[in-house]
Amino acid sequence: MKFVYFAAVNNTVKILIIRFSSIGDIVLTTPVIRCLKKQLEGEVEIHYLTKKNYKSLIENNPYVTKIHSIEKTTNEVIEKLQKEKFDYVVDLHKNLRSSKVKRKLEGLSFSFDKLNWQKWLLVNLKINRMPKIHIVDRYLQSVKALGIENDGKGLDYFLPKQIEEKELLPKSFPKSYIALVLGATHATKRLPKDKFKELVALLKHPIVLIGGKEDANLGSEIEKIDADRIFNAAGRMSLDESAVLIKRATSVITHDTGMMHIAAAFQKKIISIWGNTVPEFGMYPYLNKENSISFKVVENNNLKCRPCSKIGFDKCPKGHFKCMNEINLEEISSAT
Repeated sequence: MKFVYFAAVNNTVKILIIRFSSIGDIVLTTPVIRCLKKQLEGEVEIHYLTKKNYKSLIENNPYVTKIHSIEKTTNEVIEKLQKEKFDYVVDLHKNLRSSKVKRKLEGLSFSFDKLNWQKWLLVNLKINRMPKIHIVDRYLQSVKALGIENDGKGLDYFLPKQIEEKELLPKSFPKSYIALVLGATHATKRLPKDKFKELVALLKHPIVLIGGKEDANLGSEIEKIDADRIFNAAGRMSLDESAVLIKRATSVITHDTGMMHIAAAFQKKIISIWGNTVPEFGMYPYLNKENSISFKVVENNNLKCRPCSKIGFDKCPKGHFKCMNEINLEEISSAT
């Protein structure tokens, strides 16, 4: 049963969604945005609160009415948010900062279950009590009381038309290629340099390397292996331009990172490589249920130390980094 809307008088419902960071996590909230906008009755205004650095991820989302952003603290926007008089506040971050925002606003609030104790058990005692449910479905459960149902259409990532039509690769480079994502926020989620070199030697297809400025040097080194077959886009493209290259790829090889979720939004064939984290946390590729596109998870299941963190480290706590050093590169290559 749906709630009676606070804004029934003028038939307008105003909703604030909170997710401060990061790339992948914000992309994973897009089904909630879409379903709220399309399934609630009347005029629905979706407002979104995030960090300024991540504002561009939803600027082109047609379901979002207004974006509120912060640089350091929520005090920057509290007064402005109070003036909006939201009917509902949907907290998809659930931390002290988002809780502060909810306390300052009058609207009825909803939040999702972060499953912190289940994650603690899995990381520290290797006891798996995680439900077999993706975080997107947990996000959607938070607004179930409003009558919202999963439409099965997966994730959204909207590109500006001028970027989507842009020619990003040399004219001589093949149109059919694999996108290989180099980066990840934490080192223990990334393949080591030597493993990347072994992998590109196994891959016989043209390859476009995707990454940020921090991945540019690694990309240049890998590109030298076969400059005719490998194009280094790492550090040369904006986030949206990198997303375009992923959208145009025949398949995407990626770590557990934001670009994996952008690839899922475009319904790409995904080969996801997992190091110290595990898919059981509920952050694996989330695809449109109407399509036959699938994804492949490649991980080293022969270790008792995985997962060693729900996020990642700058280096392997055990010193051996076997989760990546002993990963099956042939399995990755054959899946493309």
